[in-house]
Amino acid sequence: MKHHGGPEPGGRELLVRVLHVGAMEACCYLAGEKNGEGIVIDPGDEADRIAEAAKLMGLAVKYIICTHGHADHIAGLEKLRAGLPDAKVAIHADDAEMLERPSLNLSLFLGGSIKCKPAGLLLHDGDTFDVAGLQMKVIHVPGHTPGGICLHFPAANVLFSGDVLFAGGIGRTDFPGGNTDLLLAGIAEKLLVLPPQTAVYPGHGPGTTIGAEKETNPFLS
Repeated sequence: MKHHGGPEPGGRELLVRVLHVGAMEACCYLAGEKNGEGIVIDPGDEADRIAEAAKLMGLAVKYIICTHGHADHIAGLEKLRAGLPDAKVAIHADDAEMLERPSLNLSLFLGGSIKCKPAGLLLHDGDTFDVAGLQMKVIHVPGHTPGGICLHFPAANVLFSGDVLFAGGIGRTDFPGGNTDLLLAGIAEKLLVLPPQTAVYPGHGPGTTIGAEKETNPFLS
């Protein structure tokens, strides 16, 4: 369990738990306030395990958010949604169609066929939401997918980067809808301008910070 304090003593904390789910060990995050409100990010598989983790945290899940529409980040969505009927499912408008079409979400490529119901909430760049008393901002960074997003909690110095930015890497751009120039431009203009101490929780692999990636990520030099 990770703990991130607010900007001042007595401020709210953002608790973060990561689960590595599915064959590709995608990072599913539970974030919020212990015994309070929170979100699930990228339910890539193992919905029962995700639901149990939320229960252990005492998390009242307000949103289930997909940072993008690839199969390894949405495979557990329908089962989790059924178990959390009060939670709103959200994805960027430009990736919304991927939930319903296996040819777009790459599940056919991976030997399956994932079809999800439409999201209840379509996100756009700059949207803000209140989660556990903290502001969460949607940052749209296309390039890995057309509707790839990051979720930023400014007061907690936390960024969930999906498959946009990794420790020492960036998202692949050789899938349908990928665009290397867009991805690099979005990272430079929208992510690297964040405070260097911002903790980055990516869609795969270990966490990092904006400062570390700015200094050492070979794709960003």
